[in-house]
Amino acid sequence: MSYKSVVVTARGGTEVLKIVENELREPLPGEARIRILAAPVCQDDIEVRIGNRPFLEKPPFIPGYSFVGEVESLGQGVTEVAAGDRVAALTNFGSYAEYIYWQADQLIQVPKVLVPAEAVVLILNYLVAIQTMHRVVQVKAGDTVLIIGASGGVGTAYLQLGKLAELKMYGLASASKHNTLLEYGAIPIDYHTQDFVEVISDAEPDGLDYVFNGMGEEYFERGLAVLRRGGVMVHYGAPRSFGRFLLLAGKLILYNLLPNGKSIKGYGTHRGKIEPFKEDWRTLFQLLEEGKIKPMIVAKYPILDAAKANDLLESGQVTGNLVLVSPELL
Repeated sequence: MSYKSVVVTARGGTEVLKIVENELREPLPGEARIRILAAPVCQDDIEVRIGNRPFLEKPPFIPGYSFVGEVESLGQGVTEVAAGDRVAALTNFGSYAEYIYWQADQLIQVPKVLVPAEAVVLILNYLVAIQTMHRVVQVKAGDTVLIIGASGGVGTAYLQLGKLAELKMYGLASASKHNTLLEYGAIPIDYHTQDFVEVISDAEPDGLDYVFNGMGEEYFERGLAVLRRGGVMVHYGAPRSFGRFLLLAGKLILYNLLPNGKSIKGYGTHRGKIEPFKEDWRTLFQLLEEGKIKPMIVAKYPILDAAKANDLLESGQVTGNLVLVSPELL
């Protein structure tokens, strides 16, 4: 029996994404074989395909940062999950496929009442938002924050979780996406036509408590400029090259040495431990089940149509999330 996956065959545009047929095998000890129900399309999928990351898989490889799926069979010694369970994992690679093999102790159980396309968005985008807001820093009701890149998958997660936390939010987004920010009570700033430092300095002369930045180290100086003394910028997301990685590391050290009472903290899921991830995923699943959050999904595509979804994400027109799903879920 075989299954299909989408493979990056070389560095480049979506033309390098090819559908490949693979033979199913029995899972190894400690593994589960999982039929994938949903996988998000995220910016990192594009960057690793193009080659804009410091530490990269060499082609050919299967992209895909996370998944929700159904356990089909188990390797020897697996006790964490059972056949028929709905599960999810943060993978970095491998989720643009009809099946995946994954270590069972790295899986999280997903309530079957949740829609797979919505639940899968929580595994990366909402995890970044909840961990940076409540683990890297500890936001509290009434805090003032700036979300840089407020209309994307992580940005809209910040908006929803920030509203639940009763934050006063400012968000950078193009004018066509401002209605989304307003829906969650955020004050939108058009980064094309407005200087956000000037806007926020006028509105908040004492400065902001936090800035959440996933758009690159080029925002460090201006992000720090709008913070109060004692304020913190949280930077997440990987740099686009090894040189940019070194520059980022240097800037983090430099700006944290400046005697202005402000600091920058870095966050990356690759450095995280699985147990805090599982704790926060369970919290997010509960919030979704209770209707307190609801991921914005712009479009769903069959898993093997990943190239079309990548094209749409690269267009810059997406507010929220794109998700690949098993065809029966369309």
